[in-house]
Amino acid sequence: MITTFLDINWSALGMQAGQLILSLSILVVMHELGHFIPAKIFKCRVEKFYLFFDPWFSLFKKKIGETVYGIGWLPLGGYVKISGMVDESVDKEQMAKPPQPWEFRSKPAWQRLIIMIGGVTVNVLLAFFIYAMILFTWGETKLPMKNLADGVWTIDSVANDIGLNTGDKILAVNDKPVAYFEDLNAQLLLGEKLTIERDGKMQDIVIPVNFIEKIVEKGKRTALVLPRIPALVGDVPDSTNAYKAGLKVNDQIVGIDDLNVRYFDEIKPALLAKKGDTISLKVKRKDKVETLRTVVTAEGAIGFFPLMPSMDDLKRLNAYQFENREYGFFASFPAGVNKAIEKLVFYVQQFKKILNPATGAYKGVGGFKSMGSIFPKYEWNWEAFWNITAFFSIVLAFMNLLPIPALDGGHVVFTLYEMITGRKPNEKFLEYAQIVGMILLLGLVLYANGNDLFGWGKR
Repeated sequence: MITTFLDINWSALGMQAGQLILSLSILVVMHELGHFIPAKIFKCRVEKFYLFFDPWFSLFKKKIGETVYGIGWLPLGGYVKISGMVDESVDKEQMAKPPQPWEFRSKPAWQRLIIMIGGVTVNVLLAFFIYAMILFTWGETKLPMKNLADGVWTIDSVANDIGLNTGDKILAVNDKPVAYFEDLNAQLLLGEKLTIERDGKMQDIVIPVNFIEKIVEKGKRTALVLPRIPALVGDVPDSTNAYKAGLKVNDQIVGIDDLNVRYFDEIKPALLAKKGDTISLKVKRKDKVETLRTVVTAEGAIGFFPLMPSMDDLKRLNAYQFENREYGFFASFPAGVNKAIEKLVFYVQQFKKILNPATGAYKGVGGFKSMGSIFPKYEWNWEAFWNITAFFSIVLAFMNLLPIPALDGGHVVFTLYEMITGRKPNEKFLEYAQIVGMILLLGLVLYANGNDLFGWGKR
């Protein structure tokens, strides 16, 4: 289903778009610096250094020395144009001339290799540094799975479809214990077997191969499970029975008739059992418990919206015991490296799922809309921004190392071939390979963004 113009929350969209553009700008500039710096060290002439692409015109450009620095209008990446290199420009006129000492093609293979891998190297180092500074600045707060004494809350029917229920204690995925809740949803996406405890008994749940496909088809891209949350009231429309009974925002429902209520997920089944009846609603308000009388509709509702607390809110409410860890400046660096490696391993596993047609994961490949939706909607949260940017840096490094012509990985493969065989690939072949690679990448970009806009993967 295509979202209509009037359905768009422009404020939230602008907030996310601003964060995405800043994040990509940082990553692109740093990536291209990874090529630019070694090129200058090895005395290659760099003709252009651009953030975003500039077909037909630029938003800004200025020549300093022999290099034109600029900002393009097409935010699909960026580039440095190094003299004598077969790149996005496919400059046939330059390549037809005899090689010059300042050109990329005149340099030894080992120097060309260093220039090629410079962008990926910088992105990896940048991810290490960002994760280290996140840990140094904000520390790390995690919710141990063992502290979810009453199990998890399944908020997505896809989780219920595989046999996972609210109240289940999730012990392991693929026989590997799940230590922290923050890791759970990612492990569910990549898992094949789930080990749970239900009513004191251990049992295994088989996760179907096309589990990700089922999530995509239902348009679900958020968490499948959450910690069970207190029954807090978020909003009470003035036309509802709950409003007429005196229910207020921030009230906590602790009982319905004789049933003690601890979690929000217990309310719906309790109200469905009382359809059309008048009930006693026990409410905790400012440390006092009050009893309200209200009528349950024929649909099993009283008319209020829950308050969905964040992890920080759950911590403040003492709903769960969290683990907090602070890092000194020097201790943050090895911890940052470990975190970056964990994220890389997760992304590689996810990529394998995408390449396997049986999983249907390719249907969930998204473009800029999906990338932007990861950022917070209503506030600029620097911790979240830098976490997402660090992960994007890992993704950018991995994707650029793929052995596809037009990507750094393709150039690396050709250079390694030359170093091993002693024979340089024909420049005509490199030009054609570059064109084929660019067509493949353009097709991928069109497919990913088409998935975002038109939901091709859900059809």
